[in-house]
Amino acid sequence: MSEGQVAALLLWLVLLAFSLNASLLRTLHANPLYQHLCLGSAIVLVPLWTLRAGLHEGLEIHFLGLTSLTLLLGWRLALLAPCLTLLILSAFDVTELADIGWQGLIGVAMPVATSWLLFLATWAWLPRHLFVYLFVAAFLGGAISISVKVIASALLMGMSGTYPWHTISADYLSIWPLLLFPEALLNGMTMTLLAVYRPHWVNTFFDREYLGR
Repeated sequence: MSEGQVAALLLWLVLLAFSLNASLLRTLHANPLYQHLCLGSAIVLVPLWTLRAGLHEGLEIHFLGLTSLTLLLGWRLALLAPCLTLLILSAFDVTELADIGWQGLIGVAMPVATSWLLFLATWAWLPRHLFVYLFVAAFLGGAISISVKVIASALLMGMSGTYPWHTISADYLSIWPLLLFPEALLNGMTMTLLAVYRPHWVNTFFDREYLGR
């Protein structure tokens, strides 16, 4: 592992340690529902992250689904669940084990943070309405979160000298707009189904606030 990979891994582990406080771990241990949701979410992410499009290694684009995961579990568990996904992908040589730190920081932490901050912004500044939750926090959140991930990955590859900027622009950033609507639709539809059929699963959805009951 290079120095950058080691530093990224250490930073990712520190972030995980900061997010997983004792209270959360006790709740997770005592509540089988959250255990099942975390495990199920990690498994569901495997095919989403396995199906990739791209012309160069490290410059692939794939669906994230992390906005739905963040709204479903909250930001702390949304950082934890994908750890299993990354380990599974590494075991099957889909991603390099040495890159887990960067994958965690750029591919998980940044989209989760973006989705959570957008949810907090909608809660604080917009009407608490079902349409706002589904269209802004879920649909728009999916598009913004994957944009943050793609831009951060492009900057990392460019600043590290892995690929020249014209290659990144032509073969990576040019694909990015094609994934915005599908990613937004994926998250919007997922949260619509969960809010309608399994609202008690969703950590950030409150009937009294969004439905007035």
